[in-house]
Amino acid sequence: MLIYSLLFFTFLLRFVFVLTAVDTIDGESKCSTLGCLGKKLGPRLLGRRLEPKVPDVMYQILDKPMSKGELQGRLDNIPQTLEDFMAEIKESKPDAKTFALKLKEMVSLMEQRTRTAKIQEYLYRHVASSSIPKQLHCLALRLANEHSTNAAARLQLPSAELVPSLVDNSYFHFVLATDNVLAASVVAKSLVRNALRPQKIILHIITDRKTYFPMQAWFSLHSLSPAIIEVKALHHFDWFTKGKVPVLEAMEKDQKVRSQFRGGSSAIVANETEKPNIIASKLQALSPKYNSVMNHIRIHLPELFPSLKKVVFLDDDIVIQTDLSPLWDIDMNGKVNGAVETCRGDDKFVMSKRFKSYLNFSHPLIAENFHPNECAWAYGMNIFDLEAWRKTNISLTYHHWLEQNVKSDLSLWQLGTLPPGLIAFHGHVHIIDPFWHMLGLGYQENTSFVDAETAGVIHFNGRAKPWLEIAFPHLRPLWTKYINFSDKFIKSCHIRAS
Repeated sequence: MLIYSLLFFTFLLRFVFVLTAVDTIDGESKCSTLGCLGKKLGPRLLGRRLEPKVPDVMYQILDKPMSKGELQGRLDNIPQTLEDFMAEIKESKPDAKTFALKLKEMVSLMEQRTRTAKIQEYLYRHVASSSIPKQLHCLALRLANEHSTNAAARLQLPSAELVPSLVDNSYFHFVLATDNVLAASVVAKSLVRNALRPQKIILHIITDRKTYFPMQAWFSLHSLSPAIIEVKALHHFDWFTKGKVPVLEAMEKDQKVRSQFRGGSSAIVANETEKPNIIASKLQALSPKYNSVMNHIRIHLPELFPSLKKVVFLDDDIVIQTDLSPLWDIDMNGKVNGAVETCRGDDKFVMSKRFKSYLNFSHPLIAENFHPNECAWAYGMNIFDLEAWRKTNISLTYHHWLEQNVKSDLSLWQLGTLPPGLIAFHGHVHIIDPFWHMLGLGYQENTSFVDAETAGVIHFNGRAKPWLEIAFPHLRPLWTKYINFSDKFIKSCHIRAS
């Protein structure tokens, strides 16, 4: 029996070999009866299966680019859903070429529609984040009116007897530059409410000329005593009114180049070749924030506060949730800027930023001077040792690189004040514990309420500011808890918690 079995299998193997050979001789485009039988039975008898291959014609069809114009003439015949596509394929049973063409048309149409929707979303967010909400505009107007009619809204801030404390380095000095009264009120209230020694807190609020009266009226009528609040407009600073101010000159040049280089939002959105994320960055360039003196003024802190040794600079889109006095106990080791680094952390979306995330390393000026993988750090809550700062050329370096960026048609970095800040403070940064500054609450909603609640300072950096309707609903209560919605000014301007 063993001999008979061996003879049988020997014959069978030879038979399969002959069938396969015949099919090979017939060629790939043909399939003889014997050849097809060899292909079908051979692998099964040998205990294996042949994997089907994608025909080359499908690669050729899918690789060929398809323009928007080509699709327009076929819209009525293109399946709108995968279900429609499968139904049509089952009914028509097309060859590989027709199948590939139908698939490509459907995917291309979906891709174009997705791109259009994404760009529209970026445009709407740009409009929402760049505009002043009518509630905030109303608040500023009502406070300005109150300033002109109510002497209590025109108090000197601080009162005369407290003025000497403004240059007293035994206090904890905080600086806030903003033209947003409501945002300033939240920063100030959260700072004072969470301070263990509020009587040692001094908050220096810097604003512009148009917002000075509303800002003064708000803090005159809403005392945060025993903390000391100073409200000054830029034109009140002697240094700012004497001669040329480098930051203003740079901003004027920057604005002129940007308006020529970027074009309006309609021209940006109409571009059909650029990727949505590039269009988003160009739209962001048009935001007034990036050409606001409030955004650049921090680089002149040593000149604005010549008598102070150390300050903590706060952005207006933060909320303080703990006592910040321990920041004055941090040994800066001779560094100028105490900041949280943004290249390490549990949140890989927010805490994955390096120099290459902000600077254009394809430009030789950047590539020759910096390393792309160097860890970035964050603005928003920074400790500045002004004594150490005055011994450096940080401010000059900042303005030098602003000039270089203007000469390079704004091609050295992404927009904002952080990229030139990364350059100017290079080698002068002391990294502090991330507890002191949680970022990203304004541009991604993955941060949980519980995680945000446990941070010392939370930062709504990004477009979804907490005072806008596009703010993330689950995070906004962390900001609104510091607003008294029964206040007559808040109520009259219809500012609500949600």
